[in-house]
Amino acid sequence: MIQFPAEQLANLHRLAPELVLCFFGILIMVADPFLGPAKQRILGWLAFVGTLVALGAVRLMALDQGMAYNNLISADAFSIFMHVVVIGSAALAILGSMQYLEQEGIQRGEYYALVLFASAGMGILAGANELVTAFIGLEMSSISTYILAGFRRRAVKSNEAGLKYFILGSFATAFFLYGIAMVYGSTGTTRIDLVRDALEKLITAQGRLDSLSIVGLALIFVGLGFKVVAAPFQIYGPDVYEGAPTPVTALLASGPKAATFALMLRIFYVGFGTADGLWFWAIAISAVLTLCIGNFAALVQTNVKRMLAYSSIAHAGYILVAFAAGTVYGVAAVLFYLAAYVLMKVGAFLVIAHLGQRDEQRLKITDYAGLGTKQPVLAACFTLFLFSLLGLPATGGFLGKFFAFQAALDSRIVWLVVIAAINSVIGAYYYLRVIIAMYFWEPSKDYTPSKVAPAVVLALTIAAIGTLYLGILPSHVLDYAKAAADSLTLH
Repeated sequence: MIQFPAEQLANLHRLAPELVLCFFGILIMVADPFLGPAKQRILGWLAFVGTLVALGAVRLMALDQGMAYNNLISADAFSIFMHVVVIGSAALAILGSMQYLEQEGIQRGEYYALVLFASAGMGILAGANELVTAFIGLEMSSISTYILAGFRRRAVKSNEAGLKYFILGSFATAFFLYGIAMVYGSTGTTRIDLVRDALEKLITAQGRLDSLSIVGLALIFVGLGFKVVAAPFQIYGPDVYEGAPTPVTALLASGPKAATFALMLRIFYVGFGTADGLWFWAIAISAVLTLCIGNFAALVQTNVKRMLAYSSIAHAGYILVAFAAGTVYGVAAVLFYLAAYVLMKVGAFLVIAHLGQRDEQRLKITDYAGLGTKQPVLAACFTLFLFSLLGLPATGGFLGKFFAFQAALDSRIVWLVVIAAINSVIGAYYYLRVIIAMYFWEPSKDYTPSKVAPAVVLALTIAAIGTLYLGILPSHVLDYAKAAADSLTLH
């Protein structure tokens, strides 16, 4: 029997979710050639099992917390919370993909492998304590999602989405890398906890930060702002979200965004925590722009998928409101919001994936007319997700916004909360328009409802129960979010 040294074993425990995800991704690629086209769906279930095993590995990581691989990876309560969120989003996206890929005639094993590899990259992002390690995680996630965005090769919009995402994503990655280089030039380290110590010494000696570290932080914000689709870096978002296969859109709008916000929290709160007076205004201004652009652009959309793409931009703004608070409670609010956001956004996009039918032909609001009569259970699920995105009480989205606004009010950023609240009211229009179409418009005669696959039923059930649970019994998740926030700020 092989005996691992205690330190090496601890490293494996603390990186266990990523190892499991990569193992299942490789296993799927090896098994793919041996399965005929009729059996490709088995690989989807294998990928789903991989995410479940990875969630089990998160428990292993939780039992052996600490730093891994010479302090490059942090396995703390913050990282554990975010691992559950991003792996959960991947699991739901995989469940929602099986029927969709079969319907589109693109059921291939590499799709599921790419989702797992992207999830491994997101996990590294969530736990990275070093900037170059974070860059590797970002690239693992990004390269996989570039391919996934263009997976419907016969569709022009999907090709356009993949190309736009790749080109603009490469620019964003370059900004992030240049920012890392400048922070290293200023502090002599790329470890996030040591960056904080170096900046404290710099402020003590000079009374301020040097220009190199300020420019470095600005470039890092540009690179990560692109990944979370925050203004003014959001321009690619609607086109990519609309053109990508809808289950991929569900993943893009949830997992990578959550993981990148986790990295932003670690860099800004830990590495540049002493410079919060500097980055506060950048975050606050970006929050206002993101809220206004997302909500006002969504008002005029007639395509439901594109409307939810702009909605995703707006929700990044609500998360930035909590981010701007600069407190432990603000971090907890961000984490709770991300957990609720993943459930309701993935659920909403999976409903659209099912209703779009082959080649995603039925995406207009008018196509949803009378859905409440023809498919009442599916319409009820979609209504729940839209109400949660709107922020109606008894849903996770309501408490997510409530905690975000409360964190900002505690930090006396009243003006930002007022702008966010006004935008929330504006958002009600485009969400309610879809609900009215489903229940009060005459059903379309040329639409024949298709049976919802068991995998999609399972995904929607999990998302709906989770959304209600966070809205009615939020205390357990909020306690975990507070513990995660404490572990981050205690570094």
